[in-house]
Formats: sequence, structure tokens, C-alpha cells
Amino acid sequence: MLGFLPSFHLVGAEWGWLVEAEDFWLAYVDARGESRGGPLEVMWPACFEAAGQVRAFPSYRGQRNFPGWYWTATNVQLVGYESWAELAHLMRLDADPDVVAVASQPFQLSWRHGGRDRRVRHTPDYFVRHRDGTAIVLDVRPDERIEPADAAKFAATAAACARVGWHYERVGVLDLVFAANLRWLSGYRHPRVRREETAEDLREVFTQPRGLLAGAQAVGDPIAVLPVLFHLLWCREMTVDLERELLSAATLVHPAPTVVKEVGGDAGTSAAAVAG
Repeated sequence: MLGFLPSFHLVGAEWGWLVEAEDFWLAYVDARGESRGGPLEVMWPACFEAAGQVRAFPSYRGQRNFPGWYWTATNVQLVGYESWAELAHLMRLDADPDVVAVASQPFQLSWRHGGRDRRVRHTPDYFVRHRDGTAIVLDVRPDERIEPADAAKFAATAAACARVGWHYERVGVLDLVFAANLRWLSGYRHPRVRREETAEDLREVFTQPRGLLAGAQAVGDPIAVLPVLFHLLWCREMTVDLERELLSAATLVHPAPTVVKEVGGDAGTSAAAVAG
């Protein structure tokens, strides 16, 4: 079960009618800050997870959205967001053990439609690289804020992604309970929170499901132990149900899964393998 409220996932050639044949143009800013551009089919192997933002976030009096920067444990760097909804999904991606890199405003797509000379342009919110090398292009937009022109852009972007083997998702508002739990655990995402001796004791205590606070007390002073436990939960070295209810003293903590989140892992190898 995904932790967001309603969304759609468009991948398929059936959306190709939205643009002229082979007319997608992609522009981005590389890791050195230089602008690049060309046909999508030529540009797609670029390492977009290492790209700079192709556009800046606007700031003005009376602004209703809240842009900012979030330090990702996955990238070990700041990644931009343009709204609270984007921030929630950014935290979701940062906590996902299958995600090895996330880039904000990674590129701009443009295309012609209906024989018109003026090109339609769209900048997706995020480019996401997975551990297996696959990629997702992500747009974050609540359902009630999607106008017909927006829906057409999202569908055309899905068609573009399908041409080069990327997945595309448009997601809405993250479930409130899930978002609140992620926000709490994200406060313990930095590697400096980790104490390996305490982490080892916690792994021994939670070899079977056990209440969160009871398990922490079995190791030592909760004031010292709980931050390490929250870090392990963030890294998925132990698991809890983050979507059913808010974290509490009674929340059942389960043993570690097979795959854990590598905080500050190197995403370049995976991307290079795909690009090569």
C-alpha cells in the first residue's frame, strides 16, 4: 500500500497522440552548472540525479506555498521542495530503502501539440533513481489543483517517460498519519545519531516484535536509547507500521527486514550502470 491519496500512474504509448512524433526536447543543468539540451532520445542517459535545478523557486509577497530545502540522508545534500506536499513526498523518498538518489526540478521537457509553433513546457518535480538502476519521474500535485492544461502536461510527460523506459507518477497529498510519522523519524536521519553499541543491543532486544518504549528501556536510559532506535527505524533496520497510527510508546517494533536503508550511500554507481 502506498501512503498517498489519490494519484495516477501513466506509462504507455497510448498517450503519444498528445505530442508530435519524436518532438520531445529535454533541457537540464549538469553537475558543473552548464546548460544542456537536445532530443529526449539523445539526452535521457544523463545522470539527472546529480543535475542542478533547472529553475529556481519563486518567492513573493502573499505566497501561499512554502518552498525550501531539505537535507536528504540518501543524497547527503540539500534537495529543494516547493510546497508542504512536496516536502512530505521528499521525506517518503528519503526513507525508502530502494531509493539511492533524488533530484529536484531535474529537467525541462518541451513539445509541440496540434501543429502549433509554440512549444508546451513542463518541469517535473523530482527525478528518482532506484537501487536497481530504474528511474521514476515524479510530479506532486493535489487532485483538486489539477486544471485540464495540467492534466495534459502530466499525460504528455508520462508518454515521454515511456519512450525511454522511465516510470512516471503524479501523486497527491501524502496520508496525514504517514507524513507525521515520517516527519518525526526524519529528525533522527543523520548518521551522527547512530551509536553502534546501542544499535546492536536494540537488535538483540527486538529479535521478536516488542513495544517501542519497553524495548528501549530494556537497553538502557530511554533518553539515550530512543534517538538510536528512531534512527534504526528511519533506516529500516527495524520496522513499524507508519501508516496505521501515530508512533507511541506501545507501537510494535519488528525485527530488521532483509534490505535496509543505507544512509549517505553512493548513487553514482547505479546511475552510471544505466547510463552505460
